[in-house]
Amino acid sequence: MEAVRVAAEAREQLRASFSSGRTRPAAWRAAQLRGLLRMAAEMEAQICAALRADLSKPRTESYVHEISLVTSSCKFALKNLEKWMKPKKVPAGLLTFPSTARVTAEPLGVVLVISAWNYPFLLAIDPVIGAIAAGNAVALKPSEIAPATSSLLADLLPRYVDSSCVKVVEGGIPETTALLEQKWDKIFYTGNSKVGRIVMSFAAKHLTPVVLELGGKCPVVVDSNVDLHVAAKRIAAGKWGCNNGQACISPDYIITTKSFAPKLLDSLRKVLEKFYEKDPLRSADLSRIVNSNHFNRLKALMDEEMVSDKIVFGGQSDEQQLKIAPTLLLDVPLDSAIMKEEIFGPLLPIITVDKIHESFALINSMTKPLAAYLFSKDSKLKGQFERNISSGGMIFNDTGIHLTNPHLPFGGVGESGMGAYHGTFSFDAFAHKKAVLDRSFLGEAKARYPPYTHGKLKILKGVMKANPLAMLQAIVGCTGGA
Repeated sequence: MEAVRVAAEAREQLRASFSSGRTRPAAWRAAQLRGLLRMAAEMEAQICAALRADLSKPRTESYVHEISLVTSSCKFALKNLEKWMKPKKVPAGLLTFPSTARVTAEPLGVVLVISAWNYPFLLAIDPVIGAIAAGNAVALKPSEIAPATSSLLADLLPRYVDSSCVKVVEGGIPETTALLEQKWDKIFYTGNSKVGRIVMSFAAKHLTPVVLELGGKCPVVVDSNVDLHVAAKRIAAGKWGCNNGQACISPDYIITTKSFAPKLLDSLRKVLEKFYEKDPLRSADLSRIVNSNHFNRLKALMDEEMVSDKIVFGGQSDEQQLKIAPTLLLDVPLDSAIMKEEIFGPLLPIITVDKIHESFALINSMTKPLAAYLFSKDSKLKGQFERNISSGGMIFNDTGIHLTNPHLPFGGVGESGMGAYHGTFSFDAFAHKKAVLDRSFLGEAKARYPPYTHGKLKILKGVMKANPLAMLQAIVGCTGGA
């Protein structure tokens, strides 16, 4: 099959380039990162056009959420590359005296990055930055669901980075399957948990380590002790201002109290009308749904019999444009499809409880989310939320912005993924931390060698307990008469 041939050739060429040592020097790594920086700057218009073609993404979102984050990642890696690559000295310990010890970061080898369609530029390039910084050769498989961006990456990357060490393989399921059948030194996948399981099954055949950046139902708990208008704006920005809800860290549902829900609904309505006006389907600032399959999936969630009468705002849709308006639903049944699966779109259910602390049990009854959000001025409630809710990341009084901080790891837990990246964590994701102990020929301890005796064991026990006399006996060769 052609797909198998292409995948095998790409892997072999990358393996040959890596084996030659080409990717190891700091100069090579820095040159590739600078190339990616130039690409993001010089091709901004083309990147924005591709994102517009794939998702009708507003230029502001394209730049702020994708291009600028790639630029920041490159700059952060360039600034810290020398420090990341430098072996780190660690204590050698008394048992191996005299010696020195260090941890050396070495590249894993040839890695595969499979990216997602919702942020098709950022989620393709950001992991590649980490892989290059760590000194690897990289095969990148962009998402075929965002064909314009995939094609653009295939065209641009060979012009800005070393094409013998970074290769783009385009295609759909057959090409992805052919790539997964090859042996890689690491696989980095961004997408949904269903495909994540498939990736893991292929990786298991070769004992290949994986990073899985998945998703999940990200909850937003809104306490009554908030600045309501600011909270509504930040929820709306994180939901509809991020690709119209098609984001893994997008708020998936809100939990608030029955008494506060009317105020929150009213504030969200006002904010959404301000953001997208009276007819949001005509707004140039609202991304479209990526394709008809996802459009129909979202329509089915909204039109389910037990859900359709719960719509309290929005609900408009245009199949020809593949647009669905920001939609609020109140108290949908917990056993409805919209509450059982990740929405990944512009629908936002609001669930009400009697007391805000009841939200904890509701969140914990579901799979662990990629992100959890709490809006409150109550420091005690924040502490309880942090201690009781397990999630990939957590933000108080905002949504989504934690991924912009390169000092924070970005990744999931449980069903929302495994492994993390961004900043230093990107380098670590693609590097092996090798333990190196360098010992002198001095300091021989006869007690460690056979034939074993009671006297030798006594000395060794003393050494293990850092007993100075025993250590001296070990060094000078006293063995208790043996």
